[in-house]
Parts: sequence; C-alpha cells; structure tokens
Amino acid sequence: MAQDISLYQQFNGRYDFLFFGNTLNPVENNIQTTCEINTSSSATLNLASGNIIEKAYLYWAGSGTGDFDIKLNDVTITPDRTFSTIQSLSGLPFFGGFKDVTEQVIATGNGIYTVSDFDLNDVIADYCPNATNFAGWGILLVYRNDTLPLNQINIYDGFESLSIAFFGDIAELNIILENLNVIDNVGSKIGFLAWEGDKNLQVEERLRLNGNILVNLPLNPANNAFNGTNSFNGQSNVYNMDMDVYSTQNMINIGDTTAEIKMTTGQDYVIINTFVTKFNNQLPDATAQIVDVLKECDTRTITVNFEISNPNSTEILPSGVPISVYINNDFIEYTETTLPIAINGVWQSQITLTVPESYGDTFTLKIVADDHGDGTGIVTELNENNNVSNIFEVTLYKSPLFNSLEPLEVCNEGYTAGTFNFSNYNEIVKVEETDVVHFFETQTDAENNSNPILNTTNYIATTTPKEIFIRIDSQNCYSITSFLLTTRNCLPTVYNYVSANNDGYNDEFFIDGLLTIFLNFKIEIYNRWGRLIWTGNADSGFWKGQVPNGIGTEKAPDGTYYYLIFLNDKDHPEPLKGYLYLNH
Repeated sequence: MAQDISLYQQFNGRYDFLFFGNTLNPVENNIQTTCEINTSSSATLNLASGNIIEKAYLYWAGSGTGDFDIKLNDVTITPDRTFSTIQSLSGLPFFGGFKDVTEQVIATGNGIYTVSDFDLNDVIADYCPNATNFAGWGILLVYRNDTLPLNQINIYDGFESLSIAFFGDIAELNIILENLNVIDNVGSKIGFLAWEGDKNLQVEERLRLNGNILVNLPLNPANNAFNGTNSFNGQSNVYNMDMDVYSTQNMINIGDTTAEIKMTTGQDYVIINTFVTKFNNQLPDATAQIVDVLKECDTRTITVNFEISNPNSTEILPSGVPISVYINNDFIEYTETTLPIAINGVWQSQITLTVPESYGDTFTLKIVADDHGDGTGIVTELNENNNVSNIFEVTLYKSPLFNSLEPLEVCNEGYTAGTFNFSNYNEIVKVEETDVVHFFETQTDAENNSNPILNTTNYIATTTPKEIFIRIDSQNCYSITSFLLTTRNCLPTVYNYVSANNDGYNDEFFIDGLLTIFLNFKIEIYNRWGRLIWTGNADSGFWKGQVPNGIGTEKAPDGTYYYLIFLNDKDHPEPLKGYLYLNH
C-alpha cells in the first residue's frame, strides 16, 4: 500500500530549504510505560533576515488510518494528499497527510506554530504493545535569498517504509532520486523527514547516498540514522520522527542526473515521507515557443513569430544559441538568438519560410532551441528536455474555389434597361457550402466588401450590358468573380383596337415595348383594299385613326385595317403583321 518516493516539485534559483516541526509523543515509544499521546505540539520558525518564503509544505503522520482534520495555529487543515502503508511484521496501518500552507506561513512569518486537534488516543492502544505508537508533524520550507548561490532544490515525497520481515532479518530500502542536474557539488546537501525511528534501536540502521554512509555527528551517528533528531536546530528529543540534513559534497559527481538512497535496519521500523536535495546549479534553460503563424492567401510563404525563453533557470542564456525550424519533423530553416536572455527572460523574434509544395497545404511546424538541425546544440542546460516548442498545425490560406456563371438575360425594358433576379446565383457560384457570397456593382466595392447589393430578386439595371461582381468569402480568404447582365429586344405586344375619340382609352394604335426599344421601327397601315394610308416611326408616334390628306376629312372610317411593323432589328428581320379595328 506504500506510495513510492518520487519527484514532487523542483525549484531553480537562489533557494535553500529547512524543516521545522515537532512530535506528539511525550517520550520515545520504545521505552514508554504509559500508553498515551499528546493532541498538540509546537515548534518555532526563526527564519533569518533576508530569507523570503517561497513555499511551505505541511506533512503529518501517525498510527492508524488517519486523522485528516487537524489545525495549524487554529486554522483547520484538510489534506491536499494523503499517504498510507502497513507494517509487514505486525499488519498495522499507518497514515500521512500533506497540505500546501504557503499562504498561511507567509502571513504568519517567524514565530510559534502549533498543530492541534491531532488526536490518536482512540487508536494507539493497539500500537503501544508493538512500540509503534507515534504522531508528529513537520513543515518543509523553501526560501530564497539574493545572496545565495544558484541552486536546484528537488523535493521528493511518498510513504515508503523500512521494516524487517522477522527478527534477525536485515531490511533494505532503495530509492532512486531522479531529475538531478549536478553542476557543482560544493555546498550540496540532502534532507529528509522520516517517522517512527527510535534512538534506542540501532541495529544495522544506516543511511547511504551512492554507497556513502551519511554521518552528522553528534546527532546522527553512522549506525543510528533514524533516532528522533532535528539537525536543523540541534534537537534530540523529537521522539519517533526525524528532520535531518547531511552534507553530500564529494558523494555525487558533476553531471549526475540520479542518486541512489539506500537504507537498512535490523530492528527499527521507519517510514520515509520526504527527501530534499540541494545542488549548486548555475545553468540556462533554452525553451522555444511558437507564438503565432502569419499567413496570406494563395502563398506558401509564412512568417513565424516565436519566443526563446530561459525559464526557471539559474544562469543567463548566451547569444548565438542555434534555433532550428522543422516541418513534419524535417529540418527546414536555421537561425540564432542575437542577444543574451536573462534568467526567466524572453527573446522574441520571427522567421519567414517558404513551405515546399511537397508538404501540401496542411503540415506541422515546430521550433527547437539549442539545435543545429541535427539534434545537437552548444549549451549545457538545466533541462535538456524542453527545447522543443509547442507543435503548431498549420493550414495555408487558399482563396475559395467558385463556379463560373453564365450571363443573365432579360427583356429590354427600354434603352437597354432590365429587371433581374439573380438570387439563386448565391448558391450556384459556391463550391463550398460554408462560403459566404455577396454581390457588388463595382470591383472596388467587392474588394473592400462595402456597399453590397441588397436586392438580388428585383435588381434594376438602367443600362446593359452591366457587370455584377461577386465576392466569395471563406474562413480567411476571398475570391472575386463576375457575370454579365444583358438584355435582348423581345417582340413588342400589339393592342389591335383603336377608339380615336379622345376619351383617354385606346385613342391610338398602341404597341407596348416598341418606342424605347426598337428605335428604328417603321409602321405601315393599310385599308381593307390594301392601300397604304399611313406610315409612322419613332418621330411620328402611333397611328390615331387618321388619313393624312384624306378627302373631306382626315378621319379614317371605322372598320378593319391591316398593319406591318418593321422592327429593323437583326434578331427580328421579319415585320410583324396583323389587323386592327378602328372605331371612332
């Protein structure tokens, strides 16, 4: 049931750490005669001037399955995470809790911290005979100070126990601390928080780092690593818990990325909750990020805006760092930083690329910092695994396709004017259903997307032929096409009844669609015997039932007459012929 020790948090910069806390055991449980336990205890934080709290993590643990409703300085604490394990020899369970209390500790600052309402009295009766009744708490504090060297702080936590399977056994626990980046081991150290260790049990109880036995005399002898001490303040009476720190100088090599912790015991039961490492670590950290990609319609040239940053680092990133651009994981282009980048600083730039046709219109784009295009760079970095930018999927902008449109023709309404309905062209012109179509009277309006034609079902063109422009918009591009509005001279409508009595109705031989359309027309009127009695054209107007130069009167007698209308139009070479009836 134990939770493996693993990396929880990392800090890079001018940081250091300490533990403070206290036990709830009144005496060491290995020599306890009365089965009892306190429900509160206190410890003092006395952080030196100039040290600024960065993070504060509260850990607490004890016998049983858990008290997860405690108080810190009268503030109720519920865990962000919980831990548990079972002692193999006894089968008894143990628990742990974790809470980020950074805001509370920053607000309180130096002073006394008390954990209360931590009550295990109902459960320890089963643990006292086994001498594993305990409870305690500790706060891991990470702080920064501008006078400190640049360090890397790694916090590892979990809930792993070290327990013999039978008396006479030697128990061993190995933990690999990963994600280290050792540049200089001067001043390096390791700290830990452990539970249930007994001062009076010291059978083969050793703590090793990379094979080296850790010793911190007089508090922590070589054969009694877990003995109820706090080597941050020199206490030796934090019964059944340990908050210790050891120098690891010369125990780890420059360039190491892992370290091995090995613990052994021949009798004591120990639970490991937290390890913390500190190594001097002055390194930059080149990280790439694509901000955006600028594209234009119908071109394979793109501009990539990007950033090279130096995040959470401990050294300035120098200028001249190589930067490579990849399309679909193929190296395409190379550039370099031109300025040093400060710790946590950002350098912004852009690069223009012409994407080869072979990559199509959609492809992936990434930028890799500290890369010559072959995966190799020039900078030793804090983190060599974050050089690659976010992967950007790029789709080039293409002007929308469209269908060609035939000219739209209607009857000439006079002087080439016409009324048109081209509302269905909105759908006919589109290739993609999602495209948006608008109509315009000029190409300039279409390009500017201004003054669109709003009435496409009853559009009046005063002269023809007239070109109508269409703008087809897709997501980011547009296309412009056009079609013609034209008119044809349709045959006129002849009204063949004339009542030339000046009453305002049918007073003349009216021919609709003639005067302003067939401008060179000629009309001939014949009587029933075939005699031509009247001719007219656009200048004379229509026949009003008169006979010019008639004998006695110019009024033609009532009756039936015949007409020929010569349109003089190439589309209508034959004259219109028919009869009309005259009645005065």
